[in-house]
Amino acid sequence: MDSKPAIKGWSDLGKFWTIPNVLSLTRIIILVPVAYLILVDGSLLWILSLVALAIASDYFDGRLARWSHSVSEWGKVLDPFSDKIGGGLVVAALMIKGSLPVWYLIVILARDLLIMLGGELIIRRSGIVVMSLFSGKIAVASISITVLAALLLADPPVMQFCLVASTVILAYSFLRYFARFVKLMKVPNKFELQNEGDG
Repeated sequence: MDSKPAIKGWSDLGKFWTIPNVLSLTRIIILVPVAYLILVDGSLLWILSLVALAIASDYFDGRLARWSHSVSEWGKVLDPFSDKIGGGLVVAALMIKGSLPVWYLIVILARDLLIMLGGELIIRRSGIVVMSLFSGKIAVASISITVLAALLLADPPVMQFCLVASTVILAYSFLRYFARFVKLMKVPNKFELQNEGDG
């Protein structure tokens, strides 16, 4: 009979309360008031300051985890989850205000949902939580730039360029995730799964 790696439960993901993981969760806490301020036409200075703080937390959480040797399975889950939830809230708020088109939010939500479903299938098959790809981080950066352009009321040609460029990057990133998904679903060996990267 073929052996299959045990499916991981949430209790198997290691230590939850680490400084890098708290930084990841803080990103959601920071971006909730950003979405609210956008909806109520709040202070642009406050909005930009909080967005900058959220971007800084995204930059430092992974580096701090590696520096402090506290990289965890939870971190692999929380970092992209915080990006998706926080970024989605801000884009949704800008869409409601008419600063970003509805189709852009749909593209982001569809991509994120499919990536999360793919990750869940990989976990169920192998018991391994895979890390975000570098192309995913580039995609998040492209969304951040598009959001900043919308907040700063960029001229229509600039805004259109940001939307198109970001959408292309999101599509490319999704294809990279899909390629990894197909590859990992064919590999039942846990050791080989742990060594999959963004190459």
